[in-house]
Order: sequence, then C-alpha cells, then structure tokens
Amino acid sequence: TGVCCCCSALRPRYKRLVDNIFPEDPKDGLVKADMEKLTFYAVSAPEKLDRIGSYLAERLSRDVVRHRSGYVLIAMEALDQLLMACHSQSIKPFVESFLHMVAKLLESGEPKLQVLGTNSFVKFANIEEDTPSYHRRYDFFVSRFSAMCHSCHSDPEIRTEIRIAGIRGIQGVVRKTVNDELQATIWEPQHMDKIVPSLLFNMQKIEDIDSRIGPPSSPSTADKEENPSVLAENCFRELLGRATFGNMNNAVRPVFAHLDHHKLWDPNEFAVHCFKIIMYSIQAQYSHHVIQEILGHLDARKKDSPRVRAGIIQVLLEAVAIAAKGSIGPTVLEVFNTLLKHLRLSVEFEANDLHEGSLSSVSINTGSKDNDEKIVQNAIIQTIGFFGSNLPDYQRSEIMMFIMGKVPVFGTSTHTLDISQLGDLGTRRIQIMLLRSLLMVTSGYKAKTIVTALPGSFLDPLLSPSLMEDYELRQLVLEVMHNLMDRHDNRAKLRGIRIIPDVADLKIKREKICRQDTSFMKKNGQQLYRHIYLGCKEEDNVQKNYELLYTSLALITIELANEEVVIDLIRLAIALQDSAVINEDNLPMFHRCGIMALVAAYLNFVSQMIAVPAFCQHVSKVIEIRTIEAPYFLPEHIFRDKCMLPKSLEKHGKNLYFLTNKIAESLGGSGYGVERLSVPYVPQVTDEDRLSRRKSIVDTVSIQVDILPNNVPSDDISNTEEITFEALKKTIDTNVMEEQEKEKRRLVIEKFQKAPFEEIAAQCESKANLLHDRLAQILELTIRPPPSPSGTLTITSGHAQYQSVPVYEMKFPDLCVY
Repeated sequence: TGVCCCCSALRPRYKRLVDNIFPEDPKDGLVKADMEKLTFYAVSAPEKLDRIGSYLAERLSRDVVRHRSGYVLIAMEALDQLLMACHSQSIKPFVESFLHMVAKLLESGEPKLQVLGTNSFVKFANIEEDTPSYHRRYDFFVSRFSAMCHSCHSDPEIRTEIRIAGIRGIQGVVRKTVNDELQATIWEPQHMDKIVPSLLFNMQKIEDIDSRIGPPSSPSTADKEENPSVLAENCFRELLGRATFGNMNNAVRPVFAHLDHHKLWDPNEFAVHCFKIIMYSIQAQYSHHVIQEILGHLDARKKDSPRVRAGIIQVLLEAVAIAAKGSIGPTVLEVFNTLLKHLRLSVEFEANDLHEGSLSSVSINTGSKDNDEKIVQNAIIQTIGFFGSNLPDYQRSEIMMFIMGKVPVFGTSTHTLDISQLGDLGTRRIQIMLLRSLLMVTSGYKAKTIVTALPGSFLDPLLSPSLMEDYELRQLVLEVMHNLMDRHDNRAKLRGIRIIPDVADLKIKREKICRQDTSFMKKNGQQLYRHIYLGCKEEDNVQKNYELLYTSLALITIELANEEVVIDLIRLAIALQDSAVINEDNLPMFHRCGIMALVAAYLNFVSQMIAVPAFCQHVSKVIEIRTIEAPYFLPEHIFRDKCMLPKSLEKHGKNLYFLTNKIAESLGGSGYGVERLSVPYVPQVTDEDRLSRRKSIVDTVSIQVDILPNNVPSDDISNTEEITFEALKKTIDTNVMEEQEKEKRRLVIEKFQKAPFEEIAAQCESKANLLHDRLAQILELTIRPPPSPSGTLTITSGHAQYQSVPVYEMKFPDLCVY
C-alpha cells in the first residue's frame, strides 16, 4: 500500500481493515479472511459504517481515475457484502457513500464499469431498509440508466449489454422507490418522461409483436437476461402494476408522446401491443383513466391524417375490449360522445375532400383521402359496436337513445349533432354512419318486452319519413328494428325472401304474446304498418329492401301478433298487392312484381303460422297458378338475374291474386273476426309528411270511389274510378308552398297557446261547418251516378270509410279532409 509499518500502526483501525482486503495483485481477488474481519468490525461498531464507506469511496474514485479496474471490482464486491450484512439505522450514511461510488462507475466511459455499477445498484435495490429515507433522491440514476437504454455503441454485443444494464437499473429504481411513500417524486413527469420512452424504445425492437387478445405471457428468466426488449416489457408491466390512482396518468402520457414522435400510429401494431400491456397491467378500477387519456389524445390529433386517427381509434377499441370486462366507470357516455363527434368530423372532412376534388382537375389524392376517411369511419363504428355490445342492458338502452338523438332528422331539431357544415350529401352520410353504429349497439340486445326495446321516444325518430329518402337508410332502419324485435333468434331462419314449403321445418321459437306487447301494438302498430307499406313503394328499392321488409312482417307475426294483429297484417299485404296492380306511384315493373312476390312469400308464411287449412289452401293454390302462368310474381324468379318481366298487369286473371273474400271466408270459419278485412288499409298521414322533402304521402293516398254493380265480385279491382287528392286540392285551392305551411302551423300553435278557449272553440266550429259544406258541394259536382240504380258507392280516405251505401241516399255528415 506504499506506507511504512510505523505509519500503518498509527492509522485508524477501520482504514487498516479496509486496506487489508486489497491484495497486492488484483487478479487474486478479494482477501476473504480480511473481508470477514471487516464485516465483523462493521457489525460490531455500526457507527463506523459511514467512515468505512467514505474511505472505500475515496479508494474507488482514485482507482477509477487511474483505470485500475481490478481494484475497482474488489471495492464494489466489498461494498456489496457490507450492504448485505449490515441493516442497522447507521447504514444510511454508508448508503450515501455507496450510491456515490455507483454514480462514479456509471459516469465512467468503460462499459464494464457501467455494468458493474448497475449490478451493485440492483443488489442494493433488492434490500428492504428498516427505516425510510427522507432526503435521498435518485434523479441522477434515472437519467443515467435511461441514457444507457439508448446506447449506440458500435459493438452490437456491448450495445446490448449496456442497454440491458440500463433497463435493469430502471427496474431497480422503480422497485426501490414505488413502495416508499416518501419517494413519490419518481412518478413526476420529468422522471416518467425519461423512464417510459426508454422502455418503449427497447420494446420496439421486438421482432414478432404480440397481437393476441389475451394478456401478454410472462417471459422466462433466460429471456429477461438476454433480450432487452423482453426485459423492457417486463419492467414496463411492473411499473404500471405499481401505479396508483394519483400517478396513473403520468405513466401513460409519455406513451402517447413516444408513439407520436416515432410515428407509430400508422401502422399501429406496436401501439396496440403497448396498450394491451397497459390495460392488462394496471389495476382494473383504473381502466377508465387510460380510456380517457386515449380519448383526449384523439381530440388533440383530430386534424392529423385519417390513418393516424384510425390507428388511435383502433387502440381505443383494444382498450375498450379489455376494460369492458371490468370497471369502465363514468366514461361510457364520454366514449360515445367523443366517437360520434369524430365520426361527424370524418364525414365533414370527406365531404370537403369530395367538394375540393370536384373543383380540382387532379382527383387521385382526393380518392385516397376519401378511402382513408372510410377507414376512420369503419374503425369508429366497430369501436362503438364492440363497446355497446359489452355493456349491460340498462346502459345499452341509454346508449341507443343517445345515438338516436344524434341522428339528423329533417324538420326537427331534436338531434344534438352539428351538421351545419355537412350539406345534403354529408348529412345523408352521417345518417348512414350513425345508423350503422346503432345497428352494432343493438346487436344481441334482448329485451323482455318490446316496449323496453322500442319506446316511443326511440321509435318515432327511427321511423321518421326523412330516414326513408334513401334505400340504404331504410335497410339500416329495418335491420335495427330486427335486432330489437327478434328476441328468440329466429331472424337467421327467415333470411332471404322465398316461398317456404313447410314453415314447421324452420322450428320457429315463440312465446305467448304478453299484455305489454299487445298494448305496444295497439299504440304503435299503425306506425309499423305505415313504415312497411311506404317502404315497399319506394322507387330505389333493391332486392335487399324487399328481403328486409319480408323479415319485418315475419318477425312482427312471430313476436307481436295476436288475432287482431294478424288481421291487420293481412290487410296490409292485400293493400300492397292492390297498390302494385293499380300503380298510383308509377313504379317500374320490377318493383311492382317485387311487391307481388313479397306479398306471396308473407301470406304463405302467415297462413302456415296460424295453421288455418282453408287459408293455406287458398294461398297454395294462388302460388301454384303463379308458378305456371306468372312466375315473376314469386320471389324465387323475380329476384333472379335475367327474369322476364310482363309488359303490363291489366290482362292477368283474378286467380293470380290473393282475394279478400276468400281469405275472409277461410278465417271466419276458424273463429277469426274478419269484419275489418272488408276495410281497405290506408296508411296514416303524419305531420312530418307535410314537412318532409320527400313527396308527401298525402299526394299518393287517393280517395277511391269504387262503383261496383251487384253482379261483380268485390275482389275484381278493374272497375275502379278514382278521385285523387290532387284533384281535390286544385278544386278547393289549397295548394300552398312548404314555407307557408310551416308559418301557418306556427301561427296556429301560437294561437292555441295564447287565445281564450271560447274563441278557439267557436272558430274551429265555424271552419268545420264551412269545410263540410264545400266538400259536400264538390262531391256532388264530381261524382257521377252509378250505372244502375242498384249500384253502390265506396269512398275511402285516411279518416273515414263509406262502403256499400246507396248513392242516392248517401250523406256526408262527418267526412273531413285534413
């Protein structure tokens, strides 16, 4: 050691003991006998520990500067043994000296010394101290270990060794601090911003990214030691597992910064992998924190490229898929509200791109953006659907109402989504997207009663006339209704429109109609019938529309039909047949034959469901004759490619049609009340029809005047004279513009709110009398006498029916036109 014997004898004992553990040749290693003496001395006199530590640190610093690595190794080995042996309160000053020596090693430029210092620190981190430290900080070690994680050494083996040391050092800091309440500073953003990206940087080197839905498997011990990416992933999981309510966000936010900086949202495999680890590592009750952070980041990146937004939404889907199994707390509505907001933004971006593309001669990039926005929209819908399908029923019904409240409905202000910048095309697009989202949420929903699934506040906007303007919208509305009506999973058995030879083979599941369902049909049945009736008569229908309309009729029959509803459905089917023959709407021949095929398929189904032999016989006979003489009236033929269509339907015999008198006779013999079958079905006229941009149903519903001699069967519909409502409107001069109609309605509502009751009653009575007189006068001028005195006159309107009344004795005491 370079000192004389006399001087050595005068030195303090602890220095002599420390000096003795160093051999003359460092290759000989630590002198074990003298190390045992030093350890015994330190345990016996713990007050000397700080001096021992200081002296060892002094020697180690000198050896590091002189590059005497052998003596450095011996000093660190001695320090490690002393740490393991001493656990008294006096060890605190010794620890400071130890950490100072570790810092010296980490600052050196030699990889071996850096690894040596890291290994000593990890051993220290695994020691549980009896008392907490009030002043110790690990800021230097966080910075240094993080820097080692990003080592760029030219030698790959050395680079890997240094990175592994850095990760193990971070793991040691985490273990040493997270359980110490006095060391909460480790969770501060300045530390997390170094620790988390360092771990992610090494995790990113995984060659085969885990894309499983389940939690990532724990790596083996050998993998931890050899593979930086696996070791970093394990450390990342451990860090998140120790996070608490107050510091969860600080650990998650650096993940977003790393993914943004390295542009890892597109493609997003690594981002998905990271958030799977996060969601499976944190405590379940904190899951909603992560979801809120993802939503917030989605808002912050709302102006980024579509693929980046789609990548973030896909990450949200994976997080939601895991969180839905546990606690998602108050974030349910926030998730849906944010997603719907971004759905609107995506549609707006898409509409702007289309508009710019129409003004620009270059359209290649625009088409690419358009497709990218569709990726965003599909990702949002998929996330909404998955999230909604995992919610309990009570929450799912609230989400259904929430989404339906966002759907823009023309003529109303009930929706809460801003569509001012979308235009007509964008509005239609957002309607389709929202209904697709609603379809996903309602999938698999099973309500005990139909009124729970389809309350009035949900059914009214769903069946709004403004959602009938496009064939795709009508398809989505019907599919949503099927999801909510089909409580016994029968829809798959009814898929496709066809003539079913034996319905019993389908093994339809059904239960007795409960009182609540009966009450629902009494209140809302006409609304459902009206939607189906008008949906069949739309000019842009395709085969899928007719299939869904057929399924709607079949599901109502299975789930909601008592004897009264069955009669109403048969009336509806006959009315559809009559509309196809008369063709007031000037439908193409394909659509007329499609309606006839739908009626045939449904009457075949309902006749077998109620199992009335005479009814089944009549339906089967008509279908048999159609197969030979008019196959285009059957679904198997009309919906087949290259089906031959007739030029007209006027020459067809009545044996090709389902006859009301035959059906009434067959059902009456089985105890059904068939009186209402003689009353033709006419859809209700709603206020919204007058405000809708579609052609008003009022224009398409005519007052039919049938003059039928006694010797002509009531089912022959060829001798029918019509007085259309358009003619009546022209006669009484009530053809006003839509804006005037809105203003008039506003004034009427205002008057009914403010005027005295007596004044309102008197004015209504005078107007009713005046309208009664004018209508009677019009009818006397326009209705011709029947061909014989014994003829009868039949007048049908939406509010009154007069049948089989002798024309010369006929009066109109209560016929009104609204």
